[in-house]
Amino acid sequence: MACLGTETNSFSPIPTGMQEFADTMLCHGNGAANGRHPIAEPLRVWRRLAEERQMRVSESLSAFAEPGGMTAGATYEALRDEILADLRSALPVEIVLLSLHGAMIAEGYPDAEGDLLARVRELAGPKATIGVEYDLHVHLTEAKTRPANVVVTYKEYPHTDIGERAHEVFALAERAASATIVPTTAVRRCGINAYLPTTAGAMRDFVTEMRRAERTEGVLSVSLAHGFPHGDVADLAARLVVITDNDPAKAQTLANSLAAKLWETREALRPNYLSIDAALDEAIRSEGPVVLADTSDNAGCGAANDSTFILRRMLERGLTSVVSANYWDPVAVRFCFAAGVGGTLRLRLGGKAGPDSGEPVDLSVRVMAVQRDATQTFNGFQVPIGDTVWVQGEGIDLILNTHRFQTGHPDMMTQLGLDPATRHIIVVKSTQHFYAGFAPIARKVLYVAGPGTSNPDTRALSYQHVEMPFWPRDQDAFATI
Repeated sequence: MACLGTETNSFSPIPTGMQEFADTMLCHGNGAANGRHPIAEPLRVWRRLAEERQMRVSESLSAFAEPGGMTAGATYEALRDEILADLRSALPVEIVLLSLHGAMIAEGYPDAEGDLLARVRELAGPKATIGVEYDLHVHLTEAKTRPANVVVTYKEYPHTDIGERAHEVFALAERAASATIVPTTAVRRCGINAYLPTTAGAMRDFVTEMRRAERTEGVLSVSLAHGFPHGDVADLAARLVVITDNDPAKAQTLANSLAAKLWETREALRPNYLSIDAALDEAIRSEGPVVLADTSDNAGCGAANDSTFILRRMLERGLTSVVSANYWDPVAVRFCFAAGVGGTLRLRLGGKAGPDSGEPVDLSVRVMAVQRDATQTFNGFQVPIGDTVWVQGEGIDLILNTHRFQTGHPDMMTQLGLDPATRHIIVVKSTQHFYAGFAPIARKVLYVAGPGTSNPDTRALSYQHVEMPFWPRDQDAFATI
């Protein structure tokens, strides 16, 4: 078993090399015990289940880099070759289980995971069972499905079901290896290219529909691969994946039917993104706390997490009772640690990664709290966010940190002594993963699409490699298989 992933934003200015993996998670054979990222959770599940059955387990690499730009070709090759070398030394194997993100683009490898899977299949041989658990933002190409016996994606966004899906992958792979089932997989392109949160509305209903379909006789698994809208790949769109027990016709019929249902509800899926001023206007006239999601500057989508567009507008409008988090700014954090708690300084913050981050903001601040090696809850796991500070200036509270990561949970703030529920407006740099933590304290949640590297309006993105039509840009996208 092994784990590898990153989510490549083709519009991000941040290159992804080996250090970016080391900064997030890079474990050599011990990720099940030490992997500090949710994508390693399947390895913990698989090891426990395998050892309960007294299976011999060979664990390879667990590596994940915070989403960013293109992965260096040499970096991908080194990580891939480590997995292949470990597999080669473990042969013969009956089962290979992989936890992959599925949206990595590397120099020379536009479908990195597809390349990895082809080589894994060649080494493991035709009789081995290969099971893969993907993030639901996977670009689900044929190269990612053809070599595998079992392909399952997360159902939930935020990804609250990683462990549940890991149990599913293990169970199906075990049954396939023992020949009690013969998994047959069908895929149907949906033509939708958008971020599709599953917490409410039509997508919540669709997840329920997928679970209902899994109770049909002979149906083993149903997944929706959303695709990653900021990955500039040839065939960018969501896909339905159905696995049946030796019934390819049933699998394809159900995949087609579910894809058609999703397409029919597409207008209900259209996200309601507000401009910065429209969101601030609504927040001001609403009862707080109101959460504003800065979707265009989300490190989880490859952005820098240091843009100043919303902050600058709040300062210009004289807003107070606001907390804004979190700004990736190691230089500003260092200055705040030097000033110490209670210290005041003129701080230049944010706007460092490039034009899509806006201009830096110069602000007189007081350092309210500092913490070394802080963590936050993220999809139920504790993840590192680096050295973190809380500063206050002109009626606005700001959280700054040294490890680029999106805002995931209020404990990012409460561990510093700041209770966000006492502020009228809470600005979070995230697209959807903030929801599980912040929705319980919010009277209202608003999604903001301003300037930035992770702006979620796919109609406005300057794709260079996308060849297939997609909604919402093209209204006939479903007709193209």
